[in-house]
Amino acid sequence: MFLFSTEYFPVLIFVIVSFILASVIYGLSFVIARQANDFEKASAYECGFDPFEDARNAFDIRFYLVAILFLVFDLEAVFLFPWTASLDQLSMPGWATMMEFLGELVVGFVYAWKKGALEWE
Repeated sequence: MFLFSTEYFPVLIFVIVSFILASVIYGLSFVIARQANDFEKASAYECGFDPFEDARNAFDIRFYLVAILFLVFDLEAVFLFPWTASLDQLSMPGWATMMEFLGELVVGFVYAWKKGALEWE
């Protein structure tokens, strides 16, 4: 009696080959790559000078609000594109549901705008 069904045998082979290939690539990177650190690797690289402060500073909450707004409107686009592609096949409830969804997003956008989430001082 087999431990795995014959339907899962190709998956088992795939996992084994993937693990072996990943191990070989990972091992070869240590064998082939240079391991010596030099001054250029240890120096500041983002803007060319040493940082003024600690990197663990607190960010302003507005960065997070803008990121949340971006995610909301990105999700809107994810739902809006397939809806527009199938608009000719939808009935009135499909159209009304999307209008309700867009209305809720507009209300949220107006609320964020009135609260000053999009203003920078």
